[in-house]
Formats: sequence, C-alpha cells, structure tokens
Amino acid sequence: MKIKKIIIGMMISLSMTAISMADDYPIVDTGQDQCFNDNVAITCPAVGDPFYGQDAQYDGYQPNYTLSDDGLTVYDNITGLTWIRTPDTDGDEDLDTYDQLTWSEFLAYPATLNSQNYGGYDDWRVPSIKELYSLMDFRGLDPSGPNPTNLVPFIDTIYFDFVYGDTTVGERIIDAQYWSSTQYVGTVFNGEIAIFGVNVADGRIKGYPRDIGPGGVSVHYARYVRGNMAYATNDFVNNGDATITDNATGLMWSQDDRGNGVDNGPHSGIIWQDALAWVQQKNDENYLGYSDWRLPNAKEMQSIVDYSRAPDATGSAAIDPIFNITEITNERGQADYPAFWTGTTHANANGGGSSAAYVCFGRAMGYFGPPGMEAWVDVHGAGAQRSDPKSGDPDDWPYGHGPQGDAIRIYNYVRLVRDAELSGDTYNYLPGDANMSNGSWPPQVIGGDVTYLVNYFRGIEVNVPCLLDGFWASADANGDCLVIGSDVTKLVSYFRGITELSYCPDYPPTWSTPDDLPVDAPDGWPNCE
Repeated sequence: MKIKKIIIGMMISLSMTAISMADDYPIVDTGQDQCFNDNVAITCPAVGDPFYGQDAQYDGYQPNYTLSDDGLTVYDNITGLTWIRTPDTDGDEDLDTYDQLTWSEFLAYPATLNSQNYGGYDDWRVPSIKELYSLMDFRGLDPSGPNPTNLVPFIDTIYFDFVYGDTTVGERIIDAQYWSSTQYVGTVFNGEIAIFGVNVADGRIKGYPRDIGPGGVSVHYARYVRGNMAYATNDFVNNGDATITDNATGLMWSQDDRGNGVDNGPHSGIIWQDALAWVQQKNDENYLGYSDWRLPNAKEMQSIVDYSRAPDATGSAAIDPIFNITEITNERGQADYPAFWTGTTHANANGGGSSAAYVCFGRAMGYFGPPGMEAWVDVHGAGAQRSDPKSGDPDDWPYGHGPQGDAIRIYNYVRLVRDAELSGDTYNYLPGDANMSNGSWPPQVIGGDVTYLVNYFRGIEVNVPCLLDGFWASADANGDCLVIGSDVTKLVSYFRGITELSYCPDYPPTWSTPDDLPVDAPDGWPNCE
C-alpha cells in the first residue's frame, strides 16, 4: 500500500513535502537502521511491544550527497550546504594530526580557501555546531573502550575524508574532533572558554577548551562550509495548545517535558525503555489531539538547542523560553536543567547497544579536578550530546566515568515530537491516493500524510515503473525510478511558494519542462484517473 500511495502521489506531493516540512532547516536523518533493546541489536519491535518507536523505525530525510567533478567539495542535497571534502589543511594529501588547527588558525583558514577560489567558490565560512552536526551519521560505532575491533566512524567516508586519532604520537583513537564556530556562552572545567565541536570518531558533541589542550595548545580538525545561510535558524510558533511548531524544520514539539514526577534531583528522569513506552501511552491517549508522537532522534533533539543560553550565562536552560522545561538539582546541588533522551542508540564498536544518545539542556556535569581536589563541574557545556547506559543504577558511578568524570545520566527527561502540518499550506495529491477526499476539489495533503514521500525517494532506488520519467527524474535501463538529490532540488525550486495546485495531470506524465504543465483541471474532474 505504501508503494502504491507513493507512485500515485509522488509528482506533486514529493515536491511539496520538501517545502512544507523543511525549507531552510531540514533535519538530516541519523541514518540509524538497526533496532536495539537495552543491550544488543534486535528485530525492530511492533507497535505495543517493548522498545517500539526508536530511531530506526522512523525515516527522516536520508543522507544524500553529491561529490563534485573535481573531487574537492561535497554538496548535501538535503540541507543545501556545500562542504570541503577533506580537512587536509597542510595540502600534503596525507590526512594526519598535522592537519589540525588552533582556534585562531581555524577562523583564519577560510580566507585562504576563498583566495584560491577553492572548488570554484569564494564564500567559504566556518560552520556552526548545528551545521556541522548535520553530517553526523549514527551508523557509526563508538570505539571508546579497550581494543576496539570494528571501527566505523560517524560520518559517510564515501564522500568525506576522515582519520582516527594517531596512537603512535600519543593521541587516543577517538581524537577526531572538529571545530565549529559556536562558542559556549558558559565556561567548562575551571572557568575555561570552550568551543562546541563534533567528534565523528565517537559520535558526540562537547564543548572543548578553546586554548588549552592535551599537548598544551588546543588543536582540532576543520571542515568548512558554504551555502544556505538560513540553515540552523529556528522559527518557533506557540500554537496555544501546549504544542510548539518549528516552521524551519517542519517539526511540532510538546511544550512541556516529562520526568519521573516524583523528585527533581539529577536522576529524576526515566530510563530509555520507559521513555519509549511513555510515547506509546501518549499516542494511545491521543495526547493534545495527536496520535503520531515519537521520541525524537538525536539530530531532531539537538535542533532545538539554543546555544545562546546556558545556566551560568543566562540563568536558563539552553532552549528557547517558548518551551517549558523542568528545573532540577544537579550532582553539585546547583539549580540546573535536565538532559533529554533521544530514540538513537549509541552503538559500540565492541558489539553493544547498551547506551543511547541524549542532549544536555543544562550543564554537562563531570567529576573533575586535580587529584584530591575533584569536584562536580560543567565539563562539556549545555548543548552537549553525550550517551549513557539505557538502564542501571547511576550510583554505580559515584565519581562519574571517563577522563573528565562524566556524570552518568541513566534517568533522563522526555519531550515529544511529530511532523507538523504547517499552517497556510494546501497541497494536492494526484488522483487515486487513498487519503484524497473523494469528489472534492482540491484534495488536501497535510503533515504526516506527505512527510514520508520525500524521505522515501531521496536517493533510494524504487523498483516500480518510472512515472516521473521526463519530469527531472532519472530512470535506469529497466525503467525503474531513481530520484536523486538534484531531481528533488529542481522540483522544490519550481514549486517554491505555491500553496495550491489546481489541476489533474494525465497519466503517465509526459511533460519535459515546467512549461508543459497544464494550468486547469481537465474536463470531467473529479473522475480523472
């Protein structure tokens, strides 16, 4: 049924989905395609079963890239951003620790690229943390721990050059951190200025000290970007019904969060399995008038972080005040704000799936300091994305875990998300769609009815007759459809700004250009087939 619905409706709905659901700030899917229980990979559960509703069971905008002919740049067909392919800043065609830059060097390097007209462009810039995180791919495996054997980084290495840390020069294997332009508005450790960065070796966001690093001076890799200056800019609207819509991403959020409802300490949330179960409960209740809520994936959750806010800087959580967020007391006894579970498992290279990703909207605490002087402090910043066990007892880690003594947050809060129906947008399915209103004009397509269309077709080969042939779609020798990024881009560009299409195309479509599209519905509507 899903295939039939897509084929009949894809001409108009595909193009409109990209506009209505996510115009300037589409959230690229995590790529996660396996389901997990508390420990290992499992067959994806059915509705009503434990662990139903996790990341792999929802398809977002699947990662889709185009490599330039000269091999220097990569275009993201989802976000509209163009990236340099390699962080080989010293130009020796050997990606290694010597390509890492200090903070000041990182800020200065785009001028070099622009003077070279690198890849044919002279508008390279440093990426924000949200732009950089759009590249995160959770098919990666965390190599943390002793003797990892199955190394898979958190970035698509078909398109992007990558190297793990060089252990022969004293680095850890996870030392593959990338600078962003986003400075933490608070401080970390002992009052140090920090810059948020993405680690595509271990799959995390942390605030890294700007000036002081393990070797004395802080150095990290750099990947530069251009295009879509509006990316990562939220457009929140309070719907007045305890929901918040982000018109930039096309996501609707619950305005309120949910903890355990008993206390407000550092462990006042719920475990991961219970978070998934609570979402199912809310759907059964038709919560706030909707029954298609989900636990957000890691990239959806990170999209609502407000990096201009932090407890120590603004006295608030790192989230727009349009949202309600529960105040908690952290490990140090400070007034703080919780971390939030995502549906994304943070799989380990040694085969485990016992941890899930969460996003900190308050301080990212750790037990850190000189020997004998350790204390609970903010080690990674509000807006960090970390991961911890899905179940267990945090008291088993009284002094945290790892070199910064990361607080173990097994009990986290939950905020619901769903695909929004953006106000003022009316879209037409082609005739024959199961959801089309019979005998009426124009049929309406909204929200969740259309979201999967563009998700399904972006970069995925579809073994069905290619109805899109002749309308910017590519067809293979067998006549099967392959809708690639540039096809979607052209469709979106043509239909941008149109809120209603009042015609019923013939079958199969035969137009070769937009000028061939009929303007009015043919005679006999609504009986066209």
